[in-house]
Amino acid sequence: MSSSLHPMLNVAIKAARAAGSIINRAALDIESVRVAQKQVNDFVTEVDRAAEEAIISTLLSAYPGHGILAEESGQEHGAKNSDYVWIIDPLDGTTNFIHGFPVYCVSIALAFKGKIEHAVVYDPTRNDLFTSTRGRGAFLNERRIRVSKRTQLKDCLVSTGFPFRPGDNFRAYMRMFSEITQRTAGVRRPGAAALDLAYVAAGYCDGFFETGLSIWDVAAGSLLVTEAGGLIGNFTGEADFLEQRECLAGNPRAYGQLVSILGKYSKFATTENKMLVDQEAKTDNDSEITD
Repeated sequence: MSSSLHPMLNVAIKAARAAGSIINRAALDIESVRVAQKQVNDFVTEVDRAAEEAIISTLLSAYPGHGILAEESGQEHGAKNSDYVWIIDPLDGTTNFIHGFPVYCVSIALAFKGKIEHAVVYDPTRNDLFTSTRGRGAFLNERRIRVSKRTQLKDCLVSTGFPFRPGDNFRAYMRMFSEITQRTAGVRRPGAAALDLAYVAAGYCDGFFETGLSIWDVAAGSLLVTEAGGLIGNFTGEADFLEQRECLAGNPRAYGQLVSILGKYSKFATTENKMLVDQEAKTDNDSEITD
């Protein structure tokens, strides 16, 4: 642990590395990992649970008066009314993990009175550690990172995640995907939102968008992005997005252009824009029938 880092960030790093060790050991024998299905295409493994337990134990040993909000155990642990709340995704990218596809991570954020103050995203397969403290910048393996400087969307690489839950509007998402694909240098779907956001912060991707995300998917990544000079919000560009289940991030120029494309698909879009999307959907359906 580094003496120059905030003590709370150091504890988060310790917790993330402990979880990463559990994940890496399990990855050596994926076939033996027990998998359960929470809902369609939404999996949890014994590794998720063991990693989460290791994180919670590490955090509460240091700060027993803090609250916990974790993907698998919710608010079962920690203090219930603390101003400090740790927001934890022990294994973001579980579907990738159980297939041996090496794109997944540990995500830990600390919120104080609802504002994210510290963040860690740890990729155990590459031993990449993304860290941030509010006002102190964002770092990858102790090296300062910044969002990319690309200014034209046609040159930008954008990452996303497809909706996979029952009730998700897949048709609308495919229209978003189509619009972005035609206006950018490429769209990627890695499958771990926290790592996608870390990659925006590092400048590997110029933008990111996805719907249906929970707060533990985006809390840590959101601070990395803003501390690296980027912007993050919902599809209409509003910054109060953490629990709105739609997320858009990017370098400032790419972000503005993405908002202009995706804003009409937001659940917070104007009535006029929603009618426009409905009309486009009807046109698409009519053309499919005609074809």
